[in-house]
Amino acid sequence: MADQAVKAPTFEHFNQAWVERVVGSKGKSGIDGFLGIVVTEVSAGRLVAEMEVTPALMTVMGNMHGGCLSALCDHVLGTVMYPVMPPKYWAATTEFKINLLAPVTKGVCRAEANIIAMTRRLAVVRIDVQNEGRLVAVAQGTCTIVEPRPEK
Repeated sequence: MADQAVKAPTFEHFNQAWVERVVGSKGKSGIDGFLGIVVTEVSAGRLVAEMEVTPALMTVMGNMHGGCLSALCDHVLGTVMYPVMPPKYWAATTEFKINLLAPVTKGVCRAEANIIAMTRRLAVVRIDVQNEGRLVAVAQGTCTIVEPRPEK
């Protein structure tokens, strides 16, 4: 079989106002606020976020806890969905798997999330995390797309 390029999904929606509100802002609460996650780039089906490695995230062994990388992946896994879902829909992580490839001791972690498949009800997202010029984690997960409840 000849090599065939995999076609990226296309999206019916793109909420530019959401992008403008989110890019560059730091969460004030929740896990994204605690970890200091900042979304730096967004395009349809792609989102990049960064997280500074701080002493508060380090283990007694001198490495950042893998749970921090897992939380970063979970955050971008769902967040990449919001600009391409219809208004008032929300994304819920159903599952994800992560491979922690190398220890993180300093610098900034940069997570890039890409939607690789999306239907009306779910999406599959792949995430690569880099730190200090090397790949430190890869993850893939599924988000359930939840419709807003009808107003009563």
